[in-house]
Amino acid sequence: MTYCVGIMTRQGLVMASDSRTNAGYDDVNVCRKMHKFIQPGERVFILLCSGSLSLSQSVITQLGRDFERGLGLAVVKTMYDAARVIGEQIRRVGEIDRPALERDGYRYNVHFILGGQVKGEPHRLYLIYPQGNPLSAAEESPYLQIGEFKYGRPILDRGVRYDRTTLEEASKFALLSLDSTMRSNVTVGPPIDLAVYGADELKLSRCRRFGPDDPDLRALNVQWEQTLRKGVQDLPAVRFDDGKG
Repeated sequence: MTYCVGIMTRQGLVMASDSRTNAGYDDVNVCRKMHKFIQPGERVFILLCSGSLSLSQSVITQLGRDFERGLGLAVVKTMYDAARVIGEQIRRVGEIDRPALERDGYRYNVHFILGGQVKGEPHRLYLIYPQGNPLSAAEESPYLQIGEFKYGRPILDRGVRYDRTTLEEASKFALLSLDSTMRSNVTVGPPIDLAVYGADELKLSRCRRFGPDDPDLRALNVQWEQTLRKGVQDLPAVRFDDGKG
């Protein structure tokens, strides 16, 4: 499985993904699910992917070829146009692979989160479905998830606010969301890739990969658990009725 999350705030974007592709007692593989397409000073695109690894690799390969030739993502004018370009590639790969997959009982399953900015346009965040259609994040719903997202959603719902959450705070929320997911689901695991993009920077200078034994990630996990337990201890005592009910 997979878990990827993108968070949009007024200050910019935080993108994070795990790297586990298969999980079992004797089958654990690692592959990057974060991909970057950058023209410094002009455009920054960060892509997160979930679903079939072979399908997402095909889409990324085609996007990369066009980008290097000055096509596709290299020339779009808006983030919406970028989302549509990715959707078109998803559909093209589907035209090639979907019939064979469905004939053998497999579902055409690939999702992308796109975050970034084109010069002169605001930074944006999109979810792109297997059918190629995009969904935009909004100030009222400032984050998007793909993959095994249910375990990591509650902390985002409670904590992330478009106007008030800083990029530093959003980075912590993203890591805690991933930590909660890894704690509850063995199919999601490190290394964790994190990218932080500041609005109007038009370059990407804050990226980090957290390995399974990363001391900072471990410290975050330990302090969060301690803070959570302390918070529960400080809550008012549970009141019960008189036993007549």
